[in-house]
Amino acid sequence: MAPATRRPVRVAGASGGFSDRVRAISSLAKNDECDVIVGDWLSELTMTIHGTGKIRNTEQMMQARTFEEKLNYAMFAENFLDCFMPAVKDVAEKGIKIAVNAGASDTELLAQLVDKKVKEQGFNLKVAWIEGDDVTGTVKGMLNKGEGFRSLMHGRSVEEWGLEPVCAQCYLGGMGIAQALTEGADIVIAGRVSDASPIIGAAAWWHGWTNDMFDELAGSLIIGHLLECASYVSGGYCSNFRTLLAQGKHINMGFPICAIDHKGEGIMSKEKNTGGEMTVATCTSQLLYEIQGPQYYNCDVTAQIENVKMEQVGENQVKISGIKGLPPPPTTKVGLTGFAGWQAEYHVYLCGLHIEEKCKWTESQIRYELGEETLKKFTTLKFMQNGTSPLDARNQDVATVDFRVFAQTKDRELLNMRNPDGFFRTSMVTFLQSCPGASLGNDMRQAEGKPYYEYHPSLLPQSALQQRVHCLWDGDQAQGFKDGKKVIDIPLAPEFREYDRQQPSYEATNPVPLDAFGPTVRLPLGSIVLGRSGDKCSDCNVGFFVRHDDEWEWLRSLLTVNKIKELLGPEEYKGKLIDRFEMQNIRAVHFLLHDHLDRGYDACSTYDTLGKNCCEYLRAKTVDIPIQFVKRGVL
Repeated sequence: MAPATRRPVRVAGASGGFSDRVRAISSLAKNDECDVIVGDWLSELTMTIHGTGKIRNTEQMMQARTFEEKLNYAMFAENFLDCFMPAVKDVAEKGIKIAVNAGASDTELLAQLVDKKVKEQGFNLKVAWIEGDDVTGTVKGMLNKGEGFRSLMHGRSVEEWGLEPVCAQCYLGGMGIAQALTEGADIVIAGRVSDASPIIGAAAWWHGWTNDMFDELAGSLIIGHLLECASYVSGGYCSNFRTLLAQGKHINMGFPICAIDHKGEGIMSKEKNTGGEMTVATCTSQLLYEIQGPQYYNCDVTAQIENVKMEQVGENQVKISGIKGLPPPPTTKVGLTGFAGWQAEYHVYLCGLHIEEKCKWTESQIRYELGEETLKKFTTLKFMQNGTSPLDARNQDVATVDFRVFAQTKDRELLNMRNPDGFFRTSMVTFLQSCPGASLGNDMRQAEGKPYYEYHPSLLPQSALQQRVHCLWDGDQAQGFKDGKKVIDIPLAPEFREYDRQQPSYEATNPVPLDAFGPTVRLPLGSIVLGRSGDKCSDCNVGFFVRHDDEWEWLRSLLTVNKIKELLGPEEYKGKLIDRFEMQNIRAVHFLLHDHLDRGYDACSTYDTLGKNCCEYLRAKTVDIPIQFVKRGVL
């Protein structure tokens, strides 16, 4: 696209993860005018699965002689093909570009498979793939030379962490994708690029941005953050969900599309004739998901987000602007995976009066049967009451509490269900001496030990990585092809900036005395306050926002760091650092709860493994809310 044209590029977000709806690419390609469709099939969990699987399959892969044999051991997001193949005809006929991070640990093999399947359908689409995210060898070499790779979550080095790294993947930026599209690729398959990188790449290609245009790149980075989780930004996970439910808009929420202009600003919209909505509230909700502070980092650029602006410019249309771009940091995030041991769990269901005492009864009996010597073998043993049994419950299921018994250990035999001296066989025999109203769950498959891993996020110098674009189509020497192939090294950003590891954190400037807002009523915070939370490994972020300017003055004055500690409560607040910053233009206050999620998703022993429920937990806590705000209507 010639930069002089300056038409915005229409980028659609088709997948927020491997569990998203299969029909997305096909529906967008068929029914909406999209220039580029992007999608995210990876996460810390899937990269752990794929990365460790690739190491485990190394010998079989080396012995495989044919392409088909290699596919038997390949570690990429297989369900990407389920999403992509039904859309091939429309993608080819309409000239739509595809850029996804589905390659995981075998990006080249997935690209070759896509190329093969497209050709088998009679279409001549050019496929490229991005190399550089697998840095297992680099990380191990640096560890051998004394590099500590301190965790971004808790600050411990790999040596202090105590686990041997199995694999390591770093997060790449979007300029490799931009280069692949510039070379003529129709489909770009990446491994672990950052979630927003396909959007950066699409916009940089379309508008001809260079890697020193930080304001433009930063704008596309934040738009990418909005698009990356697909329908999250068009009504999914939004605190005002009851409004959508009442209007019947909660069914088949549309996938988002953004028209990104040459300045890096954009108009967010969604698929036609679908549910959901695109509003300032839904966009604010997604912006507040999985951020860490006022600076949002990427390999290509750092976005300063405190002054972000969101304007409702039409029905299901929101303009995004106000992002300032800064040079990227000289490092990129790298995730190290280590084998941690084995874990298992089973469930006892309790009902009726005196639930706390019934839980205590059950736990005490189990601990006694296991015995002191066996108890020492667990790295984690938790007894968790999930729910309460209300009086006059409308049915017995509502009155039933899930009592979870959760164990982790480095001793595989301890979690062998067939071992008469093991965790399950020893502890479950307490059932016939249990309290009244207790019942064992009838599916015991989780009681068999399974391997689990811990994820150790750290930083890798960008100078230690090499991002490359591989073109899978034929070309002549004049186009830079050699022996029918073309490989392009992607240069680093022209400028870097060092940033403090600790992001800026501050309390409200000139807070308003809370009694200045008049009489109050005790209600849940979420009666008038919306919000969103999420995870970054073991960090949990949570952001709150309101609908009116005077409510913003109250919100920012109310929500101090100490107030969040109070709302979390003594059992939920972990005693770790909490950061705070504000975004005035969208009336939002954001908090980062450091190391709150018990080692992150891969090893987490709590129910809220992804931090998604933390905000709703806090919105259900009661505070004194000014009556004048309540009269406007509650959420």
